[in-house]
Amino acid sequence: MLSIIQEPGLTYWLLLSTVLFSIGLYGFFTRTNAIGILISVELMLNAAAISFVSFNNFAVTGDLDGQIMTMFIIAVAAAEVVIGMAIFIQIFSKQRHLNVTKMNELSR
Repeated sequence: MLSIIQEPGLTYWLLLSTVLFSIGLYGFFTRTNAIGILISVELMLNAAAISFVSFNNFAVTGDLDGQIMTMFIIAVAAAEVVIGMAIFIQIFSKQRHLNVTKMNELSR
């Protein structure tokens, strides 16, 4: 038997991006740990990058706009992680927890 492997189209990539973004959004709103929230934001940024690249590949095949935007997304995600981790290290050194529901205690 021969099976014909079909290349996934734009719909499949957008469905993957939607699922990843939904998982990230759910994690963002349900996590109480600050590291889990950062991971959820990273997942949402990666979903946006997949959307940019897939639209660039299937809609406008000659330009590199989607890949350039993905590079900006990667740079923003790296900066977000570095700044977030620096803030969390400072909070952990003072409070000994990273529970975001108790972050209002920092003003005391």
